[in-house]
Parts: sequence; structure tokens; C-alpha cells
Amino acid sequence: MAVVFAKTKMLCEKPFHYCPGCTHGIIHRLVAEALDELGIGETAIGVAPVGCAVFAYDYFACDMMEAAHGRAPAVATGIKRVCPDKAVFTYQGDGDLASIGTAEIIHAATRGEKITTIFVNNAIYGMTGGQMAPTTLPGQVTTTSPYGRDTSHCGWPVKVSEMLSTLTGPAYIARVSVHDVPNIKKAKAAIKKAFQLQMEGKGFTLVEVLSTCPTNWGKTPQEALMWVKESMIPAYPLGVFKDVTAQPATPEGGAQ
Repeated sequence: MAVVFAKTKMLCEKPFHYCPGCTHGIIHRLVAEALDELGIGETAIGVAPVGCAVFAYDYFACDMMEAAHGRAPAVATGIKRVCPDKAVFTYQGDGDLASIGTAEIIHAATRGEKITTIFVNNAIYGMTGGQMAPTTLPGQVTTTSPYGRDTSHCGWPVKVSEMLSTLTGPAYIARVSVHDVPNIKKAKAAIKKAFQLQMEGKGFTLVEVLSTCPTNWGKTPQEALMWVKESMIPAYPLGVFKDVTAQPATPEGGAQ
């Protein structure tokens, strides 16, 4: 019988610890498949965050390090500079990256560090109980915003991809989603391109992935997927925000 679908060798046999309906598992697989298909998996080095993916080192079949909360880009910078031939990546959630780790991600990006960041945005603090995150949407209910995020008091969500794309150092910045099969395929292509550009020495690359958190959102897995589509994507539009390999456009919008 022909094998049409198999588990990638870049994932370990240990079952994921994530809540039912959480899409971290899908994102893990996409990262692992990209590393495998590019032939860089066995020498890759990942940096795990503090957050829901704190045990990422148990799942990826490559060398992994654990970083202090928010410091994954700084750790990855050190690794890449010592081992410039390795594929180095960080895997971070919105609390880890967009809150306590804001300085690290901005400065790694502006320096053009040749690392890849997988940024998982589920608009909430997952591991610690569902508090409001920097990415929480206006009006979104969390344990620390029980009446919904009030922008007059708490400000507006941080749009990481848009912010980092204004810097000179990044080579590739994209936002994708994994709420349905077509978008999962697009997400994999973006992740693969991010690693490829890193290995070509183009600069810093980041893929932001809109993800679900059914437990803390108080939704079923199906409802959570729909919430990504109907609420998150309008607030966080999908697309490529920077790509140094793309053909530049003229002021009139035509290709040069």
C-alpha cells in the first residue's frame, strides 16, 4: 500500500500536552516539515519560550534550548553567531514575544540577525490562565478584562508584523493562519520560505501564525476556529508584510 501521509521525522514520539482544539500542534508539524523538506532539520537548533510551548524541546527532533521569559531572540542570536551554518529558530507566543520580550524581538530584527522566529498569536495569555495579552482584541473578554478590553484604559493591540516590517533588518515578515486547510498550506509555505531565506543569509525572518485558544476563550474547538476567521483576521490581516526577494513596485503600483 502506498503511503500518502506520514508523521515527519522531525517530530518526536511524545504526545503533545496542548489543550484539545489548540492549534499549536499543527504549527509544530508545519515547522518540523519545513525543516525536514529543506534538509536542515538534523542540524537545526530551536529555542523554546516560556508559555504554552515551554515544553517544545520535548517535541522537535533537533537540538533545543530553553530561554528565560521573552529572551529567546537574544539566546538565538548567540547561538547563530557561534554556529552561523545552523538553522536557528525561536518559537514564541504573544505574551513571551510581544510583552516581556518586546525589546529582544525588536533589536534582533533591527540588527538583521539571521534567525527565524515563529510567533504564535492567540490574543491571550494561555498558560497562566487567560489574562489580557498585548495582542488581545478591543472588547475581547479575558480574566483580567472581564468587561472586554477597553482601549481608552488599556490601549490598542500590538501588531507585531506591521511594526517589525518598518525596520531595515528583517528579510521576511508574514502573517498566516491555521484555521482551515487552505490557510494551513499557505502557512507552511511561509514558514518554509522564512527558513530558506535565513539559510541564504538574507536577514531576520518572522512568521506570525494566528492560533486558537479554546480553553481560555471559552469556546469549543469549532467555535474557536470560526473566531479566528471572523474576529482575528479582520484585526490582524493575513499577508506578507516584507520580503526582500519580492520585485519592488513603482509608486503607481506596477512592477519595475
